Amino acid sequence: QVQLVESGGGLVQAGGSLRLSCAASGRTFSSYAMGWFRQAPGKEREFVCAINWTGGRTSYGDSVKGRFTISRDNAKNTVYLQMNSLKPEDTAVYYCAASTRVGVLRAQYEYDYWGQGTQVTVSS
Repeated sequence: QVQLVESGGGLVQAGGSLRLSCAASGRTFSSYAMGWFRQAPGKEREFVCAINWTGGRTSYGDSVKGRFTISRDNAKNTVYLQMNSLKPEDTAVYYCAASTRVGVLRAQYEYDYWGQGTQVTVSS
């Protein structure tokens, strides 16, 4: 069992930056593939980015490619999402997810554990 707790959300102006963190419980964090998803009001939850267990492979959604960076520190049981050049359309609740599957995972059904989410609001 893994528990995930996101932090770092908040209100930022367009063009600004935020760094989200996702702290995981459990001794086997380093073996999990991790991902970030987001859900805007009235929309379905969508893939943002993912990272494999070593941190050596990543994948990004088209809307965030070049602006967002996912990374992980297995010694700290934490995965990060650095968000730069934020836009109002990035406003959403951001969720961290963990998977026991191998690889870089883009589909929600591939994830076994989810955090409660953190709100990110980008003002224009």
